[in-house]
Amino acid sequence: MDARHKAGHDKQIMTRPITGKIVIATHNAGKLRELRELLAPYGIEAVSAGELGLPEPEETGTSFRENARIKAQAAASAAKLPAFADDSGLAVDAIGGAPGIHSARWAGPDKDFYGAMKRIDDLLREKKTADRRAHFVSALCVAWPDGHVEEFEGRVDGTLVWPPRGDQGFGYDPVFLPDGHDRTFGEMSAEEKHGLPPKGKGLSHRARAFIKLAEACLA
Repeated sequence: MDARHKAGHDKQIMTRPITGKIVIATHNAGKLRELRELLAPYGIEAVSAGELGLPEPEETGTSFRENARIKAQAAASAAKLPAFADDSGLAVDAIGGAPGIHSARWAGPDKDFYGAMKRIDDLLREKKTADRRAHFVSALCVAWPDGHVEEFEGRVDGTLVWPPRGDQGFGYDPVFLPDGHDRTFGEMSAEEKHGLPPKGKGLSHRARAFIKLAEACLA
């Protein structure tokens, strides 16, 4: 266990605050929009990896956390600025947690998420299973040029619906019905989905991970 996680995980002492300008290490427009909205109330100036012309590193990790770290460290090293990365995806219980870390890849180079959602529904039908439980996971990593990192993870559980419902959000949002709600993420506004307290409930996986990050590094 490294020094950050010793002493009873004392975040008040061990974490590093985020100040000034930060790179959001993504080329995904939807994810960039959500992360910028989360950072905005804290007065953090954010520029994207795409705007800086930074290349996308190969995501060779075997977990969301590892891939978030790869992206954040690559951007921090290239831009000489702190960098903030998310790696997230949908895990479906009945198909072994797939697509998981391959969630974006299932949509292919053309970002055909309808096709990816249909693939999941087809697999569930082939299995003749009534189990449509799934969860979204988001791993956030902030990396500094000197190698320091801070990592946080959030999760939201739910079930999958078919056909997709709603045109809000992006990715697999239209088929994901979070527990305790009667509308999919695709039917919810940005404020409902990832708005932070007191205005929102921090419902999404990304919002839940960000709340942990904010408490440690932005308070």
